[in-house]
Amino acid sequence: MQNLMANARIVLVNTSHPGNIGGAARAMKNMGVHNLVLVDPQEFPSGKADARSAGAKDILENARVVGSLEEAIEGCSLVVGTSARSRNIPWPLLDPRETAAQALAELSKHQVAFVFGREDRGLTNDELHLCNFHVHIPSNEDFSSLNLAAAVQVITYELRMALLASEKGHEPVPVWGTEWDAELATNDQMEKLFDHMQETLVEIEFLDLENPRQLMARLRRLYVRVRMDRVEHNIMRGILTATQRTLKKLR
Repeated sequence: MQNLMANARIVLVNTSHPGNIGGAARAMKNMGVHNLVLVDPQEFPSGKADARSAGAKDILENARVVGSLEEAIEGCSLVVGTSARSRNIPWPLLDPRETAAQALAELSKHQVAFVFGREDRGLTNDELHLCNFHVHIPSNEDFSSLNLAAAVQVITYELRMALLASEKGHEPVPVWGTEWDAELATNDQMEKLFDHMQETLVEIEFLDLENPRQLMARLRRLYVRVRMDRVEHNIMRGILTATQRTLKKLR
């Protein structure tokens, strides 16, 4: 179990109250998850975080602090973003139990990140666009706001329950899942693809940066939904490079 959990990564973005970081660390340790990454926390390290961790200080001491979400999810092939709001562009959406089943199917193969946003406004649209899919915790509609540590507890609890079920021979069924012939592309590889794609679309005058509408957001949704492997990623990069080379010759 612990070998699988070693590939699970909890990412907290721009957390404002250090007590919530400590509470999240406690929730993680309760469920056997130990990798914590903090994106630009407003106060850390902090005695308040240590106090709220209630014995999970080792997770805080080993937490990695980075400056951007891109850096926090580098190397991950599955990134799940928590979202409490509907979006202008719908994104693949799972509940916590479905999320755990999908994560369990992939933890033995690569790193999986679960991303949690700011206490007051969650993740931005741009941050959610970095995720393969979103997870929504179906809380009471009349009082839907969850404490950050409570949200981490729900997700890590479902992950642990999925692991325990698999040990008893009851394998959860992932939403996406089949044996594949190549490793999935990592998040940072996909970001390089999107940058390359945007550059090429501008060069062929298909994308107008003065009036981009939602073209790149929709293309991003398409490709993260497909879950490209590394061979497919390299093919796409090759096509874009060849397009740019041909355009240069024509000009």
